[in-house]
Formats: sequence, C-alpha cells, structure tokens
Amino acid sequence: MILKNILLLSLLCFIVFLAKGQDDYKIRPEQDLKIYKGGENYAIKQFKEPNKAKKPKNVIFLIGDGMGVSQVFSGLVANRGELYLKNFTNIGFSLTQSASHFITDSGAGGTALATGVRTFNGAIGVDIDSIPIQNIREKAEAKGCATGVVSTSAITHATPASFVAHEPDRDWYEEIASDFLKTNIDVFIGGGLNNFNDRKDSVDLTLELKNKGFQIAIGIDSISKITKGKLAGFTSVKHNKEMLEGRGNVLPTATKTAINILSSDPDGFFLMVEGSQIDWGAHQNNTGYIATELIDFDQAIGIALEFASKNKETLVIVTADHETGGFAIEGGNFKTGEIKGDFTSDYHSGVMVPVFAFGPGAQYFRGFHENTDIPKLISKLAGY
Repeated sequence: MILKNILLLSLLCFIVFLAKGQDDYKIRPEQDLKIYKGGENYAIKQFKEPNKAKKPKNVIFLIGDGMGVSQVFSGLVANRGELYLKNFTNIGFSLTQSASHFITDSGAGGTALATGVRTFNGAIGVDIDSIPIQNIREKAEAKGCATGVVSTSAITHATPASFVAHEPDRDWYEEIASDFLKTNIDVFIGGGLNNFNDRKDSVDLTLELKNKGFQIAIGIDSISKITKGKLAGFTSVKHNKEMLEGRGNVLPTATKTAINILSSDPDGFFLMVEGSQIDWGAHQNNTGYIATELIDFDQAIGIALEFASKNKETLVIVTADHETGGFAIEGGNFKTGEIKGDFTSDYHSGVMVPVFAFGPGAQYFRGFHENTDIPKLISKLAGY
C-alpha cells in the first residue's frame, strides 16, 4: 500500500510538471488579489481623427488578450478616468465563439482575428481540418507591405503565432518558431528567445535569422536603438515580467520601434500588437494585474494613435480575442484608482468583447460583428 501511494504521488507530481512551463501564468496565487489600491496615473492626449483618406495605407491592429468591457473599465478607473481609448468614437462588439467551443481559447481566437476563419480550440493558423489558412499579415506581405508582430508574451505564444505560423497545436512552440523563417516578416518583438536558440533539435534559429538579414537585438534598450532594416527583437528568454513586477514601458517602446521601422516602406505596413497579460491577470483572478496591464496596453494604443493622427493614412483597430475571468467590478474610486473586482472563473468566458476603430474606414467597425468579420473588413479596406 505504501509503495502504491508513493507511485501515485509521483505520477501526480509528473502530471503537474508537464502542465507547467510556458503556461505558468495560469497558476493562481494562494490568495486571490481582488482589490487593487491604485498606483501612478498618466496624462493622455486627444488626437484628431483623419477623415480625408478613403482607404488606409497602413494598419495597426492591437489585440488585448482577455480584454472585455470590465477590463477596459478597470484601466479607466486605475488611471483616474482617462484612457487613450477615449479617443475612439467608432465602437462595436465582436462575438468570440470558436468552431469547436462556445468559449474560445487564444489559439482559435487569434486565428479567427488573423484569418477570418473560425477553427478548433488550440489551433494556430489552420482550419478545422488542420489545413493552413493565409492570414492577414501574409496578405499584406504579398501586396508588398512591410509587416510586423509585437507581444508582451513569448512571440511564439498563441495570439502572435496566429499572425505568423500554421500549426495544429498552440503548444508546439519550437515548430511555431521555425515558421517565422518561412515568412518575409520584417519586424517581430517579444519574449521566447529560448524557442529559437535553446531547442530540442539543437538548431540555433537566430543564426538562420541573421542569414535572412535580421538584426538580432536582446532587451528593450537594444531593440529601441534599431531604426531600420529587419529586426528580431527578444525582450525575454521566455515570457516578460508583469507590470506589477516592474516590466516598465516595454510594450509602448516596442510598438514605437516597430512603427518607426515599418513606416519607412513606401508601400505601407501592417502591424499587430498584443497586450498579452491582461488575460493572465484574469486567469489569476488578480484585479491589480489586470488594471496595470490594461493601462500599459493603453499606452501602446496611444503610440499608435499619435502616429495615425499625424500620418492620416493609418487605420487603428483595437479589440480582444475573448474575455477572461468573467470579471466584474464591484466597487472603485476614480480619485485614488482603487478597484474592487470579482470573478466567475479562472478561465475565459463567452461574452462579447469591444471593438474600437480610428482612421480611414473606421466607421465600418461600428455595431455587432463576428470575430471573423474584422480581418475581412481590414483586408477589404486596405486592399490585401
């Protein structure tokens, strides 16, 4: 009996070990941190929306992973009633269901936003039969536009991967990393260096990236110094820190760097930017984690809006792949930034998520949409 119990305990430990790794962000703390006391706030700018261009030359597509209306509102309260998101007057909703489940995961959700096709949970850039589907970044690339992807997660994680890779399993991180070499992407910035240079097959993909003309930059300070050419920027070996752990302005800086490089292409550009860890805070039922990640994402949105307002030919779209946590706000204080939150689960929910649009063609994103409508609209407007 003792031996049997030891074997059972060992098996349980092994299962827990397998479940860890790149999905550690889903592990809940011993105590749910439902009350956020507030922190520093920042001033926002008001940007005039261009209305002369009928079609966009450039597209900046920002995805707040797990960002429902309550997540947006938490950021609004935390920043004392102000967000760059308040610049948007064209607002709608997106339904997020996948082909296989009422409640989508980020693989299927990201794939729907990237390709305009619903697929099964866990899929990356493939349909329900695991056949690769061309994504919107690839369509922009085929048109001759410069393209890029930025994320606060590993760049091989589900949402950024959906705009680059074609794999039947979102957990195939090394296979997803290899898919980057099969594209003509110009810029990608995020964590996940280990999936490129510390692999089971012992192949160092950073050497292959260099052979394809990429500059390899490690850390946001080095990344921000790159102003032209192809860039593979790695902000972390695995995932990046939380804002609550002192990540700093990695996402806004990465967004600005990517825009500066891509905007030099005379044919225009397509850029996807993900605020990954809004979702992770909700998985942990941590109100402060959500709010601080939302306002970090909002500052990246501000970078995009500032460029679009000056450029006048850029469409900015902000939405989410799904909502996470069934997050509700039960109390708060606009003067102090304090928020009291609660949750119905530590997984995703099936509710609609907001869609915000600014720039040429923004009016077409008002109202109710399927998540698959968004890339189709972008593609139609930009001529991809």
